[in-house]
Amino acid sequence: MAAVPKTNNTSGGQKPSLKFLIYGRTGWIGGMLGKLCEKQGIPYSYGKGRLENRSEILEDIQAVRPTHVFNAAGVTGRPNVDWCEFHKLETIRSNVVGALTLADVCKQHNLLMVNYTSGCIFDYDDSHPLGSGMGFTEEDVSNYSGSFFSLTKAMVDVLVRQYDNVCNLRLRMPISSDLDNPRNFIFKIRTYKRVVNIPNSMSVLDELIPISIEMAKRNLTGIWNFTNPGVVSHNEILEMYKTYVDPNFKWVNFTVEEQAKVIVASRCNNQLDASKLKKEFPELLSIKDSLIQYVFKPNKKN
Repeated sequence: MAAVPKTNNTSGGQKPSLKFLIYGRTGWIGGMLGKLCEKQGIPYSYGKGRLENRSEILEDIQAVRPTHVFNAAGVTGRPNVDWCEFHKLETIRSNVVGALTLADVCKQHNLLMVNYTSGCIFDYDDSHPLGSGMGFTEEDVSNYSGSFFSLTKAMVDVLVRQYDNVCNLRLRMPISSDLDNPRNFIFKIRTYKRVVNIPNSMSVLDELIPISIEMAKRNLTGIWNFTNPGVVSHNEILEMYKTYVDPNFKWVNFTVEEQAKVIVASRCNNQLDASKLKKEFPELLSIKDSLIQYVFKPNKKN
């Protein structure tokens, strides 16, 4: 029988047929998943094994006997993706070997795996120019390898397509209502000395992580651009921050060329086509509406 947290997470009328095994206990998304499971009354356990260790994953599955597996583990680098440039083996071990090993074990046990990955595998190009509204689709393969982190995510994006049990969710520049979380894109840009100003697809986790649980319940698989529809620029977000949170906030912009001088790996900029997700979940808000509804209104200062 699964070891579930001490909190009462079997109430709330949730069907007892669900049981989640979650990897990434200490991570941002992994923590959110646990809280949402408790709120929805879904029994869950956090995986104890390391993803690159097949036998440890098997032990977890045999102990928990889940209906669904969530992979919110992986290396993004701290304080940023430049870390991956100097820790390539660790990045491969987690982002490539770990993710594929988990997908393979889940496949052998007929388990659906929800994989939280990155959409930072594309860059605006001639077919998807900045400002055109032409987003990269789920069928598109990566056109960007400017950082080692993105390279590992692009590899898995191609290989995981062979696994019909995987729901692969491409997140971008994740944002949540917790404005003090250093992983939050808003925290990052409001604490940088200077920021670029480029429209991008982004993911509001307060809206999207509950949707990912619903996707598991619906047993959806395949590649999904897991962003809110549309794009938003750095300046537009900081203007919202100034309007809702800190009217005295100021910032300074600089160019991509100037940015390149202070970072190790380049950064991609893109728009992902979220129409597939929007069709499945018509209630999904555009990025700007979602930012206001889920992030800035809850943080509004009088």
